[in-house]
Amino acid sequence: MDMKAYLIDDRFWKNKMEVVRTKMIPYQWKALNDLVEDAAPSHCVKNFRIAAGMEKGDFQGCVFQDSDLAKWLEAVGYTLAWKKDRELEQMADEVIAVIEKAQQPDGYLDTYYIINGLEKRWTNLRDNHELYCAGHMIEAGIAYYLGTGKHTLLDVVKRLADCIDRTFGPEEGKIHAYPGHEIIEMALVRLYEATGEIRYLHLAKYFIDERGKEPLYFREEGEKYENPFYWENSLFQYQYYQAGKPVREQKTAEGHAVRAVYLYSGMTDVARIMEDDSLMEAVETLWDDVTKRQMYITGAIGSSEYGESFTFDYDLPNDTVYGETCASIGLVFWAKRMLEKELSGQYADVMERALYNGCISGMSIDGTRFFYVNPLEADPEASRKDQRRKHVETSRWRWYDCACCPPNLARLIMSIGNYVCSVREDAIAFHLYVGGRVQTPFTDTQIRVESQMPWGGTTKLIIEKAKNSHYLEKFTVALRIPGWCRKWKAEVNGEEVTDLPRNGYLYLERKWKDQDEIRLECSMQVERNYASPMVKYDIGKTAVSRGPFIYCLEEADNGKGLTRISLPSDSLFEMTEGNLETGELDLKAEGMQMLAEGWEACLYRTKRPTKYEKKHLRFIPYYLWNNRGEGEMTVWVQETACDRAKE
Repeated sequence: MDMKAYLIDDRFWKNKMEVVRTKMIPYQWKALNDLVEDAAPSHCVKNFRIAAGMEKGDFQGCVFQDSDLAKWLEAVGYTLAWKKDRELEQMADEVIAVIEKAQQPDGYLDTYYIINGLEKRWTNLRDNHELYCAGHMIEAGIAYYLGTGKHTLLDVVKRLADCIDRTFGPEEGKIHAYPGHEIIEMALVRLYEATGEIRYLHLAKYFIDERGKEPLYFREEGEKYENPFYWENSLFQYQYYQAGKPVREQKTAEGHAVRAVYLYSGMTDVARIMEDDSLMEAVETLWDDVTKRQMYITGAIGSSEYGESFTFDYDLPNDTVYGETCASIGLVFWAKRMLEKELSGQYADVMERALYNGCISGMSIDGTRFFYVNPLEADPEASRKDQRRKHVETSRWRWYDCACCPPNLARLIMSIGNYVCSVREDAIAFHLYVGGRVQTPFTDTQIRVESQMPWGGTTKLIIEKAKNSHYLEKFTVALRIPGWCRKWKAEVNGEEVTDLPRNGYLYLERKWKDQDEIRLECSMQVERNYASPMVKYDIGKTAVSRGPFIYCLEEADNGKGLTRISLPSDSLFEMTEGNLETGELDLKAEGMQMLAEGWEACLYRTKRPTKYEKKHLRFIPYYLWNNRGEGEMTVWVQETACDRAKE
């Protein structure tokens, strides 16, 4: 579907997009130009100016620093597709001119090697991110072209892709290799879809098929160029890069979580388009492993700080979790592609869970502070004094030396219309319920969406035909029944629908006329969630949810000692208006807190603690935590049996 097809006009997402457009993108532009006080310098734009011969100096920053500007430009492209902004467009055009000037005659584009010596390029694919930066720049070129109609950056990235295509592949004389950090695969598929050039699709498939073949390229590369291998003696070895074995032989998600889900997204694209059954089987196996054994209830993935990685099934600690924002974003990318493969509610449920929890938790309300790590339990003292929890941030940062997450989140939010619905043959399927208008591919037809979600459960879809159009076209509207919905009711023009959902979607096939109205009511009850007994960290605990949101306790409402709080199994919840965002609904409940009174003089004793006090608890949506200062937070809460509550 065209990225301009869904015009967002929604209380929740429109507000988020306005924050990104007016606060987050301008703020990030300052950060990329090293103009934010008390924030880590980026050097990103300066590196491009040096590479273009416009300034003198050395390359500074991470080796993949180019990707931050690429993601920022992609976010700008989506923004301009949604709402025109002359100042922002001029800003982007000027830096695109710098990028074009930095590009080499053969199409190569990577400031690290342009500045440090082109003779060294392609000598450390494992660690130096050339193809990763190229992938992000390709995504930016496509988005900016589709958002503005301007093709300068698109032409740049086509020349870059052609350079890569001349360099890599199965043919004699080319490098038989693949990237250490994936994303080029799904970027090349998007470029194929934007241009129709089949070479780009074949190159994406090559990178996927070549990965992990013996002899392992990264082993040979390290020996040839004497690149020390950091992970050689680690638990990961080459699976840190998902390169220890061919992708079709990989049954569990391993290694760096962001790299993994970027790879799986590209694999899904290629498998679907090229009808590669064995590749699709591998993707489905990996999906089950990630979402059924290695995913947090917030949609966070990658439980270990060591390598920002997956570990093993059911290993989901809450207080040492990594849960990088980019990893949840990558999970959304993957879920969307799985939906394109098959219209199944399980994929949309995961996409929604990650979007509303693990992703948007990565930014403050005002869009100027960011989380890299997204814990499910936080204690500022532990983060300050325990090396094992040093990475667990209890306050968002203004910027990072490695600032991959902030611009990644910006491009996701500004492209939210791409995730709301999709067209399949003679059907339009709605995965998320977001207010706005969608221009369908069906004759003279658009659909206006009015939705109370994510705070309320009612959505109306109004069919709108062009004026004076009496043409009736038969097509299907497929409505997702969310996994969190226990009761639902659908009507067409006031007449109740009796059909049952298939695979999580309700299919309404009609010859539609102007002003036909579909109404979907989804119950949005407060629920307690329980983890598998295999997740040892959550035994005896519950997590509270309502609709797409996971809720948490925060010190600002409930005081210190959150791990001593318990929720009786018969406690009822009351919805109450929040004060952090428009429409926000917090939850109140009666709980208890174990007292430490009498334990000052002893650490252990044979009598169990029996002193509790009643506690009025307030739960807020998880994504909103840490917007009122630093403090404790927890998602999972001890649950107490009714009889214990009466002691």
